[in-house]
Amino acid sequence: MAHDTPPRWDRKMQQRLVRGEAAALGELYDRFASLVYGLAYRVLGEEDAAAGVTREVFAHVWEHPDAYRPKDGPLRAWLAALARQEAVRGLRSRHAAAGGPPEELEQRVRSASAAARADYIVTAMPPTLRAALELAHRGRRTYPEAARDLGVTDAEARRRLRLGLQLLSTATPLPPPSGPAGLGGGR
Repeated sequence: MAHDTPPRWDRKMQQRLVRGEAAALGELYDRFASLVYGLAYRVLGEEDAAAGVTREVFAHVWEHPDAYRPKDGPLRAWLAALARQEAVRGLRSRHAAAGGPPEELEQRVRSASAAARADYIVTAMPPTLRAALELAHRGRRTYPEAARDLGVTDAEARRRLRLGLQLLSTATPLPPPSGPAGLGGGR
């Protein structure tokens, strides 16, 4: 899969960014801009706003490449978290400007965050799990039919579906973030 990135790649990319290599930022953008944009769009529902979040996230990465800590997880996950934080901040700002009730905003934030997290989980999961889930969900296949389409045993199809669904179950709404506002959280 083109978007798989080993930890070594993440560390080397961060080192290149810290050195100020513009080509590294371009490579990072090419690899992850669609992820950042997609998550932002899922939260905000507007193309221009999602494009703005994408610009903000990559500007933050360029200005603060040392904010990413490889030992805390993949670069992809860090970028996804930045996108979610910035998109939620934009959603809160728009809601405040419109004068809507805070309860409505919090419900929308939780719902949008869970949906964005589910999207991220599906795009980040191994292709074998994703293919099984897509056949079961979009293709409306039973696990024996999915097994046949995937060329695996029924037991393997069940295993893949179970693992994929377990990963998706972690997309439940998260508690409100703590720490200071701003990209990157309280790091």
